[in-house]
Amino acid sequence: MSSTTLLIIIVAIVIAEYLLSEWLSYRNRKAATPQMPPQLEGLYDADKYAKQQSYFRTNNRFSLITSTFTTILMIALLSTQIFGGVYNYCLTITTNTIGVTLLFFGVLFLSYGILMLPFEIYDTFVIEERFGFNKTTPKTFITDKLKSIMIAAILGGGLLSLIVWLYTLLETNFWWAAFLVSISVSLLMNLFYSQIIVPLFNKQTPLQEGELRDEIEKFAEKAGFEITNIYVIDGSKRSTKANAYFSGMGKKKRIVLFDTLIDELTTQEIVAVLAHEIGHYKKRHTLKNFIIAGFAMLVQLYVLSLTLTSNTMAEAMGLMHPAFAVSVIAFGILYTPIDLLTGLFMHSISRKAEYEADNFAAKYGLGEDLISALKKISVKSLSNLTPDKLYVKFHYSHPTLLQRIKAIKKD
Repeated sequence: MSSTTLLIIIVAIVIAEYLLSEWLSYRNRKAATPQMPPQLEGLYDADKYAKQQSYFRTNNRFSLITSTFTTILMIALLSTQIFGGVYNYCLTITTNTIGVTLLFFGVLFLSYGILMLPFEIYDTFVIEERFGFNKTTPKTFITDKLKSIMIAAILGGGLLSLIVWLYTLLETNFWWAAFLVSISVSLLMNLFYSQIIVPLFNKQTPLQEGELRDEIEKFAEKAGFEITNIYVIDGSKRSTKANAYFSGMGKKKRIVLFDTLIDELTTQEIVAVLAHEIGHYKKRHTLKNFIIAGFAMLVQLYVLSLTLTSNTMAEAMGLMHPAFAVSVIAFGILYTPIDLLTGLFMHSISRKAEYEADNFAAKYGLGEDLISALKKISVKSLSNLTPDKLYVKFHYSHPTLLQRIKAIKKD
C-alpha cells in the first residue's frame, strides 16, 4: 500500500466517524418530542419542559458546530501533512527522542486548547449561563485551565516520557512494559484521585454529624458496608447540577456528595442514591470495569507496536522515517473502528451495571426513593427524556430515566 492510499484511508476514517456521529445526533434530534412521555407525566410543567427542549436543541446545534470545526481542522492537518512538519520543527530544537516527543505533543496540546477555548467559553458563559446552570466565575475558569495544563504536563508528560523511554529500550516489544506502567498509574489514580486531584479544584469537607450522616451509616451497616469517609464537595462553585460519586478501593474508598445534591434531595432520597453507589462497590463493578479496560489497553498497545516502524505510515504523515510521536497520531485514527466497537461494548456493560446497582438499592426498600431522586436530578439538569435508542447504545453509559424507572418498578 502506498503512503498516498494510506493517507486517503486515514482521512476517510475521520470523515466516516464524523458522518456516523452526526447521523446519530440527527436521529436523536428527531426522537425529541414536544410531548412528554405518558409514563413521566407531571415530571415537568409545560414551561419547564419547553425549557428542557430548548436546552437540548441548543446543545445539539452547538455540538454540530464544534464537531464540524474539529473534523475540518483534522482533515486540513492531515491533508497538508502538518503533523510531520511540526515534528520536523521540533527536531530543530532537540533530537532527544523523549524531548522531541514531549515537545511535539506539548505543541499540539496547547494549540488545540487555544483553538477550542472560544467554544468552551461560549458553552460555559453563554449556554450554561442562559439556562441557569453556570456558577463558574472567569477567575475560576482561568485557574481551572491553568491547573489542568499543569496536571497534564506532570502526569501526562511523566507517563509519556516513561513509555517513550521503554520504547527506546525495548523497541517494538515495549507494549507489555508500557501496559504495566499505564495500568499501575490508572490504579494509583483510582485510589488517590479524591485525595490528590480533586482538592486542586474543589473543597471537600467531611459530612457533619446529624440526620443525614446517621441515616447513611445506618444503611451502610444494614448493607454490610464499612464506611468512614463521607465528604461533601462544593460543586455549586461551578454548576447547579447535582451529583454523587464513589471513588477508591479498600480502605481508600470514599463517598462524595455534591452540596447541590444535598440541597435538592430529601434524606431518604440521598440514602437511595448512595445505596446505588454502594451497589456498584458490592457488585465489584469498579474492579470489573478496570479489568476490561485494562485488557482493551493491552490489545491497543500491542497493535500499536506493530505499526510504529511502518515507513508507509510515516510518509503518509509527512515524514521520511518513522517517529514514535507521529505514528501514535496516525494509529489513533486508524484504530477508530475498533475503538468504536470497544466503546459500544463498554457502554453496554456500564448500563447493565447501572441496572444492577439500582436493583441493589431497590432490594433494601429504597426503590421509590431512588426513582424520586432520579426524577429530581433529571429535572434539575434538564435531561433529555426521549433519546434515540441507537444514540443511547453509542453514547449512554447509563440507561435512560424511563428505562431505569421501569426496571426498578419490576423489582
